[in-house]
Amino acid sequence: MGETMSEYKMTMPQEVVRIINTLEEHGYEAYAVGGCVRDAMLGRTPEDWDITTSAKPLEVKALFRKTIDTGLQHGTITVMMNGEGYEVTTYRIDGEYEDGRHPKEVAFTTNLKMDLERRDFTINAMAYNDRSGLVDEFDGVGDLKKGIIRCVGDAGQRFDEDALRMLRAVRFSGQLGFVIEPDTLRAMEARIQNLEKISAERIRVEMTKLLISPNPGTIRVAYTAGMTKVFLPELDRMMTCEQKNHHHCYTVGEHSIHGIERIQSLMAGEKQNELSGYAGEKLRKLCASLDKKQYTMLVLTMLLHDVAKPAVMTLDDNGEGHFYGHPEKSAAMARSILKRLTYDNDTIDTVVRLIRHHDYRMENTMRAVRRAASKIGRDIMWMEFAVQYADVLAQSPDTISAKTAKLDSCMKKYEEIEEKNQPLCVKDLAVNGRDLMQEGIKPGPQLGKLLQGLLETVLEEPERNTKEELLVLVKELEDSLND
Repeated sequence: MGETMSEYKMTMPQEVVRIINTLEEHGYEAYAVGGCVRDAMLGRTPEDWDITTSAKPLEVKALFRKTIDTGLQHGTITVMMNGEGYEVTTYRIDGEYEDGRHPKEVAFTTNLKMDLERRDFTINAMAYNDRSGLVDEFDGVGDLKKGIIRCVGDAGQRFDEDALRMLRAVRFSGQLGFVIEPDTLRAMEARIQNLEKISAERIRVEMTKLLISPNPGTIRVAYTAGMTKVFLPELDRMMTCEQKNHHHCYTVGEHSIHGIERIQSLMAGEKQNELSGYAGEKLRKLCASLDKKQYTMLVLTMLLHDVAKPAVMTLDDNGEGHFYGHPEKSAAMARSILKRLTYDNDTIDTVVRLIRHHDYRMENTMRAVRRAASKIGRDIMWMEFAVQYADVLAQSPDTISAKTAKLDSCMKKYEEIEEKNQPLCVKDLAVNGRDLMQEGIKPGPQLGKLLQGLLETVLEEPERNTKEELLVLVKELEDSLND
């Protein structure tokens, strides 16, 4: 069992200290609790600071000027201070879990330990305030030191209460680089089908956090434990699909996970032999500049870019595997999967575009790179380079160097295209539809064809993208269309 360590000191935001002090001054107990305590002890910056208290919800509301009734029936009030919200929740005991997701009812208590023992993992069941120090009833400190994810009390009971905790265990393992304690893992494996009770939204949140974590390859634990069979069965088929192709040394699934790991290493700024020099520096800077949503798009792309390979695979007379048409088919399957998992439309559309073009092999000329960028889209071109690099780096080692050398050269050419602001789409032309109508061209389908014809010309010869040149050229194009 753990203990109260009064000598332990933690630095908390002044607003959190103020809320705790206010509650204590009025005769209540109050502590920072859960993930914020865990992260502070690990030297990480907590995203949120949650507070638990012996005060009832209405008693909390009475002590603070501005509050929001976040979850009154479950004892949670959000206290607003300096524009930030801090959740304050009354000590509680969860009643019976009827659906494997939510307690049928909750009962408030004045006993901190009873509140802590209902929590999922020991590392999330610690509390702290400046007066009492650290309260650690279940040896969360010991598990932090050992790098272990272990349930509070009986693991089977914790997972029966809320099946999502199984996926949360894997997610914490990925985020923290911890291993799941054997009894906890066995309890998970015995209850996999309970994940069917969990909504797609809750699955999506945990899966995303895992994929963008420092250890995204931990999704292998979800696969070997049987979880992905419930919420991502396509991955199970990928994991067992041998590619039988000289370009590949992994199954489709392992190749995809290695691709995610390559993206993560770029995000972390890690230098690799295959990505030394220009490409490595460029892609590391790119990944560092992405926001969380864009980074999520990249890892989802790597997860699903070959999802159709098991369905389209054929073997030639020599036993070599081929996957004709897999980019387009994978894009369609990815759209369906991401919709099922309730991702937003912007994420879905971008991932689908990245997947559709992930196997686009541009030639190493300025003209070919311009045409590739025109087809793929300037808005995602650098992300596509990251995808193609990660894809190559997750293939057979003996095929990597030639492919990365070509990609490296194409990247340099694209950077030159960007620096010179060369036109890649109709909107980049020095003329628009209004200009052409002023020249006497009638609105309609032919106007669009003329603009597309002008684009084709400047993709070949970008120096011709001037208004004077294009207005002369459009007359020639109009004559050829009318012939």
